[in-house]
Amino acid sequence: MTQFEYKVVPAPAKGRKARGVKGPEGRFANALEMLMNEMAAEGWEFQRAETLPSEERSGLTASTTIYRSVLVFRRGRTDTVDAFEPRLLDHPAPAELPPPDTESDAPAGMDENETTAVEETEPQPLVLNKKDATGASAVSDPDEADNVSDISVALKARAEKPPET
Repeated sequence: MTQFEYKVVPAPAKGRKARGVKGPEGRFANALEMLMNEMAAEGWEFQRAETLPSEERSGLTASTTIYRSVLVFRRGRTDTVDAFEPRLLDHPAPAELPPPDTESDAPAGMDENETTAVEETEPQPLVLNKKDATGASAVSDPDEADNVSDISVALKARAEKPPET
């Protein structure tokens, strides 16, 4: 089934001058002919001319009905599913890969002797009152914590700390 797209353009309101064209009717016909030929060059097929009502504002609160003349064109759509025709591309067949080795549990590209151990370290809590060898506090500013758990501990300590005056 062919699908169409439509285009509606305003009909010319006044004629166009051309060599050999005389009178207002001839100029109007010339303007209409030029518009229709331009649309046909773009692939549009003329369907009909319509005169349709259009409500427009007149003054601040009133509205009036004006009749507009339009030209209706259509053309077949080429982007529909029906117009799509798949075709096979001529590509050489890919080289066959060797079958996967099912005996090894190691990821592809690794030897069986290699390991993928991940060092798991648990975050150490921030100790605020710990003193170093000089007797000074090991953590001077609780806001300079390195990880999220340290930050939460530092914030709790700051909340419990009496305000300085």
